Amino acid sequence: MNSVFEFEKQVDRLRKKIEELKKSKRFDERVIAEIEEKFKSKIKEFYESLTPWDKVQLARHPNRPHSIDFIKSVFEDFVELHGDRHCGDGKAIITGFAKFEGEPVCIVAQEKGRDTKEKMERNFGMPVPEDYRKAVRVMKLAEKFGKPIITLVDTSGAFPGIDAEEHGQSEAIAYSLFTMAGLKVPVVSVVIGEGGSGGALAICVANILLMLENAVFSVISPEGCSAILWQSQDKVKEAASALKLTAKDLLELGIIDEIIPEPVEGAHRDWETTFENFRKYVKKHLEELKRLSPEELVAQRHQKFRKM
Repeated sequence: MNSVFEFEKQVDRLRKKIEELKKSKRFDERVIAEIEEKFKSKIKEFYESLTPWDKVQLARHPNRPHSIDFIKSVFEDFVELHGDRHCGDGKAIITGFAKFEGEPVCIVAQEKGRDTKEKMERNFGMPVPEDYRKAVRVMKLAEKFGKPIITLVDTSGAFPGIDAEEHGQSEAIAYSLFTMAGLKVPVVSVVIGEGGSGGALAICVANILLMLENAVFSVISPEGCSAILWQSQDKVKEAASALKLTAKDLLELGIIDEIIPEPVEGAHRDWETTFENFRKYVKKHLEELKRLSPEELVAQRHQKFRKM
C-alpha cells in the first residue's frame, strides 16, 4: 500500500532499510530479529506521538475503510432503503437494514465515495436535506419494529450549497437531532473518519458514541478555524490542537464513551483488524443497551447530552 503523508514515508524508509539488511545476509537471523523488534517498538512510539493535525490526515486517508466497506464486511444481508418520501433520495447517507452478529439492525451511514465518480455521486460525503430526511424515515421504521440502530459517521460537514438551504437544510438537521433524542430503541454511533460539525452530529444523538482511534470530531475543520481566527491557512496545525478534536481529547472531555483501537499504523493498513475491533466494541455496547427499557433508553440519552 502506497504511503501518502510524510510521516508515513519516514516509516516506510526505515522498513525498506530493514528489508535491504535481510536480503544482504550480512547479519544473522537473531540480529535481524532484534532490529525488527526495536523497529516495531519505535513505530508504536512514533504513532502514539502523532499531533492532532497528523490525526486529521489519518482520518482523511484515501485508503481508510469507508462506511460502505464496513457494511460489506461487518454486516450481513444488507438491504438498502431509498428516498425521503418528500422529494428525493440523497446519496451521501446510506440507510437500510442488515444483520449484525446474527441480529437485525438498522444502519445509517455517511459515505464519501472512493474514486472521482463515486465522490461526485455521493456529494463528497456532504449530506443534503434529502439525506437527513431519509435517515429519519428509516430510523423511525427501526423504532416501529424495535430494531437497534447503528450509525457510521464520516463527513466533513453538511452540504452548504444554495439548493440545500432552499430545501431546508437546517430544519432537516434539527429534526434529525429531535427525532434521535426520542427514539425508543438502542442507538450506537461510531465516528469512523471525520465528524464534521452539525452534519455529523445530526446522526449521532446516541446512547453510546464511539470513535475509531484516529478519527476526529469537531465543530469546524482546522482549515476553517485557521481561516477565521488567523485569516490564513498557515495555522492549521495550531487550529487542530486548539479544537481538541482527537478521540483521546474527546474521551477526556466526556463527549464520547469509548475509543475503538486501530492497528498501530492506522485503519488503512489493516482493514480486517479494524473491522474485528468494531464488531467487538459495538456488540458489547448493544448487549448492555438491550437490558434497558424503551423509557430508560430515552432517559439515558437525554441525561448523556445534558451533561455535556
